[in-house]
Amino acid sequence: MAQAKGAGRTLDVVVLGLSITSSWGNGHATTFRALLKGMAQRGHRVLFLERDKPWYAENRDMPTPDFCSVALYDGLDELADKHAAAVRRADLVIVGSYVPDGVAVCAWVQETARGVTAFYDIDTPVTVARLERGDTEYLSSAVIPGFDLYLSFTGGPILDRLEREFGAQRARVLYCSVDTDGYYPELGPARWDLGYLGTYSTDRQPTLDRLLVGPARQLPRSAFIVAGPQYPEDIDWPANVQRVEHLPPAEHRAFYNAQRFTLNVTRADMVAAGWSPSVRLFEAAACGVPIISDPWAGLDTLFKPDEEILITGDTEQVVRWLRDTTAARARAIGRAARRRVLASHTGVRRAMELEAYVDEVRAVPAKARAL
Repeated sequence: MAQAKGAGRTLDVVVLGLSITSSWGNGHATTFRALLKGMAQRGHRVLFLERDKPWYAENRDMPTPDFCSVALYDGLDELADKHAAAVRRADLVIVGSYVPDGVAVCAWVQETARGVTAFYDIDTPVTVARLERGDTEYLSSAVIPGFDLYLSFTGGPILDRLEREFGAQRARVLYCSVDTDGYYPELGPARWDLGYLGTYSTDRQPTLDRLLVGPARQLPRSAFIVAGPQYPEDIDWPANVQRVEHLPPAEHRAFYNAQRFTLNVTRADMVAAGWSPSVRLFEAAACGVPIISDPWAGLDTLFKPDEEILITGDTEQVVRWLRDTTAARARAIGRAARRRVLASHTGVRRAMELEAYVDEVRAVPAKARAL
């Protein structure tokens, strides 16, 4: 692949992540896809190593990406036997959050890699909460200082905490991003007045009840939809709320474009930390669909309230927006959000940010980095 104009020298990159081949029940796949496609467009070569798990094997919606190589492995022994050479010669090795046997994988990467090493935390507030209670399912405090970079899905004050309390050498924000080749506006009638896309979680459900289910009960002639897996069967959905169990990424664009408004709901740990945009936020904005979001610190640094996004935690306010907002105003909000995404939140933009972080590490002599 020809190197993109403006990129530095081509990097050989190895990523060990939860999944890139399957988006079933996780947001990691779409995050990795946008970033690594951006890396490829910048001219870099990427190998993605993924632990072969049956629940992903049965739901692989992108088994062979065209922007990176993918290799599946069964366990730590196979990882070391088959992929140590690639890790040793890589310019950059990234381990993602929630990788199975993550602590052992982190330690092995730090022992094996010769280039820059990074941990990419797509779940930073959840990770910090786990570390505080001694949960080391995929990361421990012992391995954090061994990475040259701690790349965080969350920005803001938590970056200082990662360095101060957990010994991260360089905590840097690397928000998720969107592949704008796959997410863009499409003309067509709106099927739903408000929709939501996301896997069920107990901490998000009260907000979903307040900002979608509540308005649905008050607006029985309006149409609503909730798409995503793992919702309990005993949830009492109003008759005007349609349910879809799983929506593969190939159908996301059409889903967003069929809504008058789309809803963004944030997990409790992310709300508490702030500065934690989900990939769904950028995907919807790239489609030019006006977004209604629950409030959290830092959201106004990503999108301008009332011009690029609508923010509330109140059922009645959602009802008023759905009932009273003109089509022209809704379109204006959606278009403004799309402009912001194209300028600041694409996969290529994230790749450029990652390049700058790697250059920052390389500017420090290797001996000094090891101290």
